[in-house]
Amino acid sequence: MRRLQRGFSIITAIFLLVVLAFLGVAMVTFSTSQHQSSAMDVMGSRAYQAARAGVEWAAFQVVTGAGCPASTVLPVLGGTLQPFTVTVSCTATAVAGDTITSVYEVASTAKAGGNPGDAGYIERVISTKMGK
Repeated sequence: MRRLQRGFSIITAIFLLVVLAFLGVAMVTFSTSQHQSSAMDVMGSRAYQAARAGVEWAAFQVVTGAGCPASTVLPVLGGTLQPFTVTVSCTATAVAGDTITSVYEVASTAKAGGNPGDAGYIERVISTKMGK
């Protein structure tokens, strides 16, 4: 009877090793995807802040009387916003009124990571209207 059971424990040990290896690979894959998702989330927030910087730049141009340029690519931003290219477009419309004489429509686009569809590509657009 003892001879028939020889080798049974090695089969069990190999089965357990295969199952544990599979679980280890699954955990590493899950962890990697979570890190990539978190990194893209951070880049999305940075893209939003870069686009917002473009809107604030346009507001400054309007308030100081420098005018509203039709389309401008901002110079390189500093810090964590450096990888982003920010394009600001602005159109002015004259309005007949007592307090508001012009309405400015501003769109700011921040892009990073190559072309749409590329891995790591991120883009945020902010549109707003301002009156002066």
